[in-house]
Amino acid sequence: MLTVYNTMTRKKEEFHPLKEGEVSIYCCGVTPYNDPHIGNARPFVTWDVIRRYLARKGYRVRYIQNFTDVDDKIINAANREGVTWKEISDRYIAAYFTAMDALNVHRADVFPRVSETMEDIIRMVGTLIARGYAYATSEGDVYYSVEKFAHYGRLSGRSLDDMEAGARIEINETKRHPMDFALWKAAKPGEPAWESPWGKGRPGWHIECSAMSVKYLGEAFDFHGGGSDLIFPHHENEIAQAEPCIDGHEKFARYWLHNGFITIDNEKMSKSKNNFFTVKDILKEFPGEVIRFFILQTHYRSPLDFSDERLSEAQAALARLSHTKEVIDELSGCEGTADTAAVLAVQAKEFLAAFDAAMDDDFNTALALSQMFGLSKEINRYRQELERGAAFDAAHFAEAASAYRTMAEIIGIFEQETAAASDGLADGLMDIIIGLRQDARVQKNWALADRIRNELKEHGVVLEDTPTGVRWKRA
Repeated sequence: MLTVYNTMTRKKEEFHPLKEGEVSIYCCGVTPYNDPHIGNARPFVTWDVIRRYLARKGYRVRYIQNFTDVDDKIINAANREGVTWKEISDRYIAAYFTAMDALNVHRADVFPRVSETMEDIIRMVGTLIARGYAYATSEGDVYYSVEKFAHYGRLSGRSLDDMEAGARIEINETKRHPMDFALWKAAKPGEPAWESPWGKGRPGWHIECSAMSVKYLGEAFDFHGGGSDLIFPHHENEIAQAEPCIDGHEKFARYWLHNGFITIDNEKMSKSKNNFFTVKDILKEFPGEVIRFFILQTHYRSPLDFSDERLSEAQAALARLSHTKEVIDELSGCEGTADTAAVLAVQAKEFLAAFDAAMDDDFNTALALSQMFGLSKEINRYRQELERGAAFDAAHFAEAASAYRTMAEIIGIFEQETAAASDGLADGLMDIIIGLRQDARVQKNWALADRIRNELKEHGVVLEDTPTGVRWKRA
């Protein structure tokens, strides 16, 4: 049984989908005014694994992730560069896709943009006014009245009185309560604006996600996710806006999942603090799958401290799993009718069951990966038995290989190959080099044989002399 930690109830709950056999997910996307940083990437890698695992369990998954392409930060960036807000948002939406493709993050079913959802946003604002939850001002702004929503603060665990007492909010005489927030902002010179019943303007931040999620998933859906920094005020306000617009006042999202921060020296990474590293820059030093693996080595709700050292450790760990994948690929093309891998097949089944159990426990990728390492060790041990002369058992080994590939598919690794590797060029070139080294050894030219081995090692290629021949792998 799958259990998830629901931020709303502050406990783990059994997951029961709204519709049998289907799962609906809305994840808050980026505001595209800069290249995505590693902190931005964490929720999308997390939800990518969740989607993959839900599909393994047989669910049809519908996943929506927005782009907040109308925002103060985008407008400010456009003004600094002397270009339009759309040029900025289009540029960094493209940068987002480039970064996430490198991290093996599958595309959402729909990527709605605020600029393309204006009619739905304006309609929801109008509904909130009509039902007494919002009010328009003479200046053309529309505010949400937090006092009208009895459950305000439920998600974040805050009371309205405490929020008001501790608020540091600029005095605004047009607001009825200091915690009231903007649903619609009257147009200002130099800003994009759309026609509305309250005059030209643009939406507030929070109303956008309420409108987009309801438009593409319906008035109630299964999962709503994002970073922990979105719990308040963004997700709190989404609930306050959406639930009054739902006939019968049903729950908006049924399970709220929030990932922990990525930190540097135990301080939250953010663009505002200028202590962030973009995915594009990290990719200059580390492959995308290493970044993905680094993120998934820690449970999604736990903080994750970023450093080159931690990335190097992740790279070394991933290399061990990659080596096992190469062993599987090599042996999967062999034949053999022995019964030498029967125990390995049983072990593989047990490791896969433990992997699933870890994922069923609030998507614990850290624990799931430990099961993959366990299976990796047993597969390598079996390979050593073959090198010592054991006969190959193709049928049972195939069961172990299948379990390993299933784990890798859910984690989202081994999906990127270089053009050389994919067309067999690397294997062909290595066969030539290994052949030249073998000729040198036959001729007792040990200096040349050692030179070939050492220079390959310097370029990240390791040769292994085994009883069945020479094998190569990437370091």
